[in-house]
Parts: sequence; structure tokens; C-alpha cells
Amino acid sequence: MLSARLIVLLFVGSVSSYKMNPSTNVPPMGWMSWEIFRCDIDCSTDPTNCISENLYKAQTDAMATGGFLAAGYNSIHMDDCWMQTQRTPNGTLVADPKRFPSGMQALGDYMHARGVLFALYTAESTTTCAGYPASKGYESVDANTFAAWGVDYLKVDGCGDNDYYPTGYPKMGAALRATGREIVYSCSWPAYLGDNETQKPWGQIIGSGCNLWRNWLDIQCNSDSLFGIINHWGDYGAFMQTIAAPNGTYGGHFNDPDQLLIGNTCITDDEARTQMAIWSIIAAPLIMGNDMRNVSATSKAILFNKEAIAVNQDPLGRQGLRLGPQNTTEVWYRQLANGDVAVGLLNKDSSYVGYNKPGFVPPSGGPSANITVAFNSIGLSGSVKVRDIWAQADVGVFTGSFTAVNVPWHGTAFYRFTPKA
Repeated sequence: MLSARLIVLLFVGSVSSYKMNPSTNVPPMGWMSWEIFRCDIDCSTDPTNCISENLYKAQTDAMATGGFLAAGYNSIHMDDCWMQTQRTPNGTLVADPKRFPSGMQALGDYMHARGVLFALYTAESTTTCAGYPASKGYESVDANTFAAWGVDYLKVDGCGDNDYYPTGYPKMGAALRATGREIVYSCSWPAYLGDNETQKPWGQIIGSGCNLWRNWLDIQCNSDSLFGIINHWGDYGAFMQTIAAPNGTYGGHFNDPDQLLIGNTCITDDEARTQMAIWSIIAAPLIMGNDMRNVSATSKAILFNKEAIAVNQDPLGRQGLRLGPQNTTEVWYRQLANGDVAVGLLNKDSSYVGYNKPGFVPPSGGPSANITVAFNSIGLSGSVKVRDIWAQADVGVFTGSFTAVNVPWHGTAFYRFTPKA
């Protein structure tokens, strides 16, 4: 039977690759509007939160002055609903003039002046998912427009006929290259092709020039959605690892599980630590979906953790894996460039032991757990130094295995293992 790696190589061997921009040899870091602000266009009643230049300027300022930029989060991603409802007479897209009176180039200039990258949204369909004009049939026109505005990163959604994607996404990739401007190309094509990652046309996707891609479902602001995505990455991780690398034969590519919920109240602090740990281990983009003007100190401590970010941004770029099948407790691990291994010990237990009387409502939360990882199961042997990433402190030197004690329910103990000479 052909290996997953060989299958991918056969897929992409006959197509040209898009050279990834140097800045995306590691997963992108930034902020996106969709998770919290969606398509709120009612600026008369909600002027501080509606999709407008005021919102994106405010988030840019919060990124630049609130510690986010210093931590590495350096891009503002505008999502759907920024457009005017129709193209101009000459066929170009234009921002809604009431909500973006200064225009898109001026907004991009505002971001760039503060050291922030300008990321924009369109779709390979007639209209976007919210019903605004999209780029089907206008790939070259729109790519040139975006380049003239100073766009640095483009998310291209689907929202239409799947049969057009094998034509549309390559057209957009070629059009972006033809502009001469380095624009990171994020494709949502795979997210519209079902659950089975091994059956998606990765040769065409990579050959289209996609630097990274949304693989699966949109994340929703709740723990069920978060853990569903974690399960999906665990189930398909061994295959997905073969198509993700910063400097592989076919350029740099990253699988994208969608936005970070950290900074919102829809998940607990322990669940926030789990998302940061797993997203770092799987080399995922760290694109926040919060309101940077209102992020708590606890959430900032998670988002700004230098050692967690170092795992995510590790130059080897190798996507980490879940060890074994789904379980109530899980070991996740990632090989790092210097020979270290990042390890996440996840307490996913959703069981409840107690009363089962009709109408009884179990208490929130669940039991803590002790979770053990054998060193030989993650490619290590001999003595290993263990460092706690959350505490940013050494735990000690261990031989054979390590056990994290009292990992909280829905939490993840996060470590860096260093083999001792």
C-alpha cells in the first residue's frame, strides 16, 4: 500500500508550486474579525462594533499598544461584509463608502504605519457567504485591486459551486503572483470538501499556490466546537502532517483549524490553555477571534506565553500528532528543530460519574487526571529534562516516563522535553 507521504508527492509532482513568502515559513499570527463581529453592519446603533474602518483601526491600535504586536501577533484580518453591495461600473470591488469613508488603501496604510499587516477577504464564488460581491470570474481584476491597496494576506473563501474551485483557486493564485506583490494566499477550498482529509485533491490545492488552507468546519465559540476540531486533527494528523511543512519540496504549507477563542468568555481558562497548547503543537496559525480591546490579563498571559509561541513558531515547522486514538486523556507531541519535543497532556474526559436520577443536572466541570507519557513513545530515550511551559519553569530530570499530576478537566499540561546528553 502506498504511504500517505508518497500519495501526496504523486499528487503534486506534476504541478508548479507557489513559493511561500519568507514571513510565512512559520504559521501566521494575528487577529480576525469574524468570530465575534460577524457581519454587523448596523453602525447607527452599534458604532464601535460594526464592520467599519473604525472597528479595524481600533483593533489595529489595540494590537500595537496592548502587547499583542510585541508578542508576535502582527496582522489584522478583515473578513466578510466590507464590500459595497455591487461592483463599480469598471468592474472593481470597492469598500462600502459609508462604513469605510477613507477607502481601503488608506486603511491599509493606517495598519502599515503601526507595523501591522493588512489581511483581506474574498471568495471563489459569485457572492461571499454573506451575499456580497466575490471574485469568481474577476480573479485578475481583484488581485490587482488588492495589490494596489497594499494587501499582505488574502483569505479566499468558497461560498458557491464546488465545481468551480479547481478553476477559480488556481486563477486567483496565478493572478496574485502576477501582481508582483508578496501576498500570502489562504484557501478555504478544502473546508468545503467534507471530512475525509485523505480524499481531498491536495495536488491541485497546493498547485494552486495556496500557502495555507482551512481544512474543516468553522470554529464556533464553545467548547464542543473546539474539541470537535481537536478530535479531527488527531484523527487525520498523520496524513495532514505530510502536506504541511515550512520548506518542503513543494514550498511551505500549513493546515488551519481556524481562530483562537482565547480572550472570549465562551470557553474556560483551562480550555483556553488547551487551545493554545494544541494549536502550537499542530503548527497552526495563531489568528485570534476576540476583541483585543477587552482581553483579560489571564487570557493575555496565555496568548503572550513566549515558550508556547516558540513551540508554534519553531523553524522545523513539523506538525505535531496525537499519540494513539481518541481517548479521555491524550498525549500530543511535536518534534522541534533543536531535538526537543513539545508535549501536551490533555484531559478531555467528558464522562460524569454520580447520580442518574431523571432530571438531575450534573455539576459543571469534571475530574482532574494524572497523565503519563513514556519517553520511547515520542522518540526519546535516556534522561530527559522537563520544562513546564505554562509555569515557564524547569520541573526536573526524568528517566523512562513523566506523569503530569492533576491535569484539570478540559485542560492541557504543556511541556518541553529536552534529551540529556
